[in-house]
Amino acid sequence: MISLSILIPTFNTVCVSLVTALQRQTARTGISYEIIVADDGSTDGSTVEANKAINELPGCTYIIRCENEGRSRTRNFLARQARHDFLLFIDSDMTVRSDDYIERYVLTAESHDVVYGGYIVRGDGRALRGNLRYRYEMSNRRNGSAELRRQQPYHDFHTSNFVVRRQLFLRFPLDERFRRYGYEDVLWGKTLRQEGIAIEHIDNALGFETFESNTAFVSKTEEGLETLHLFRSELRGYSHLLSTADSISRRHMGGVMTLLYRLTAPAIKRQLQGNNPSLFLFKLYKLLYFCNIGK
Repeated sequence: MISLSILIPTFNTVCVSLVTALQRQTARTGISYEIIVADDGSTDGSTVEANKAINELPGCTYIIRCENEGRSRTRNFLARQARHDFLLFIDSDMTVRSDDYIERYVLTAESHDVVYGGYIVRGDGRALRGNLRYRYEMSNRRNGSAELRRQQPYHDFHTSNFVVRRQLFLRFPLDERFRRYGYEDVLWGKTLRQEGIAIEHIDNALGFETFESNTAFVSKTEEGLETLHLFRSELRGYSHLLSTADSISRRHMGGVMTLLYRLTAPAIKRQLQGNNPSLFLFKLYKLLYFCNIGK
């Protein structure tokens, strides 16, 4: 039977209930385990104080790190702290949906190097109809279906809910050049493909039900696009938006995109930050913004 280190990076998120649910499930399996939560320099003091309760749970540790070092460095740090043969990475804003969540991973992980369980968007659609993040996530149902993810196993992968052999992750850690938001998981998926390491996709989803404001999501999207632009040479073939932007460049349409951006971007951004954001305009804004980074 496997031994498991459950690793949770967190930033300004109270995750005591998540850790409690995971600890109860894991203890029932009878395996050797630990749960380590690493705070990546949270700026909300009340959140840090609340999360200290994690240290009172059996087998659980809450580590406070004063400096925000980003998603890649924090996950690599957690992997080095871990003592067990398999690592389960979970984002701190996820929720456990099933009573056999841990058991499913225990039964699957031993015969695979990497296992991804996916996530399912949850929430009151009526109350969230004006939330851009909710609309965007609901438009992409692939993450909730292992059958769909298996069609592009290295593209449809996220670090929010996956198991990996510890030695493999230490051999191929996340790229720590990725300090800002976005795409470190995409590059890691590409690395696995190049190394011939399979990702096993299963239906073992966590719930995703925390949605930032439209203004915050647009800002986060812009940051992710800047990351994509910075690492574009390494991410080609793994981003549809990047492929579209390259096609525009080959057709010498960069000037047109610059003009469109200057004429329309402020109005589109206001629309996206409003109460009825358009997914079509969101996709257009992303393309226009990306094509004009650095100009």
